[in-house]
Amino acid sequence: MERRTFLKTGLKLGAAAAASAALPELARADVTKAYDWAATPPMDSSAAYVKWMVENRGEDAKYLKERYERFRIMVDTQHLTTERDKRGFLMTPREEFCLAVNRDKAYTFHFLDIGWGVTISGPDIVGKMTSTLNIQKGEKVLEIGTGSGYQSAYLSNMTDKVWSIEIIKPLAERTRGIYDALIKRGYSEFSAITSKNADGYYGWEEAAPFDKIVVTCGIDHIPPPLLKQLKPGGVMCIPVGPPGAQHVLKVIKNVGADGAVTVARTDIYNGRIVPFVPFTKLVGDTIKGNYSQ
Repeated sequence: MERRTFLKTGLKLGAAAAASAALPELARADVTKAYDWAATPPMDSSAAYVKWMVENRGEDAKYLKERYERFRIMVDTQHLTTERDKRGFLMTPREEFCLAVNRDKAYTFHFLDIGWGVTISGPDIVGKMTSTLNIQKGEKVLEIGTGSGYQSAYLSNMTDKVWSIEIIKPLAERTRGIYDALIKRGYSEFSAITSKNADGYYGWEEAAPFDKIVVTCGIDHIPPPLLKQLKPGGVMCIPVGPPGAQHVLKVIKNVGADGAVTVARTDIYNGRIVPFVPFTKLVGDTIKGNYSQ
């Protein structure tokens, strides 16, 4: 999978860069029917899917066709493996989380620039990592690296309990604004997302423990605070390895009768390198360096 990575920094944007990072007007779909966890769009036909989504979600047929085409590719390549994850992908309007300049590429496999030197991850890797977690409704899920908000929006179609942390303050504020605007337009499922601006290395202790954790930035070790906040039997999906050469791991936390913690790791891409942006850290109020040792 071709991908480009962008370094997260704490530098202030110049005027031109700030303009390019500003959130454009949203795609303007207004949901026509109340969210229903039991409602699932047709998956066996593009025409049937588009018709159902237009009638039930009020979304643009152009993007719906593109979403369905990417869906079929992701099913064929096993980036979407469970019925719940297939539904989650089909119900999430990725175009709403892309900059206007990139919206025509929303359903390509590419990572896309969202400003501040970071990207919205490609739909394939989002689907693969989410499917790996096998999230059930009611489970508590923590995301490290809110970014555009697409991953957490997808998660809110899997469970009604989502927490997400973003280290870049203006990006965290912009994305919270996207959620809130979409909630007002009828995307009530996004109300499940609780978000904040903080250093994700330390997790969200007051909301812990979590059933599942997904980390969207690369690091060379599993952060001990995140492992501590994962429930016994819980699952984390995290890119681990040296800068630019991570392996995406499925990590299962096991706790023995004596309280001893052991970790089982599986490489979800069978040894393939998948580079991610670095897991950066806060020093005071400034983003400075990263957590790779």
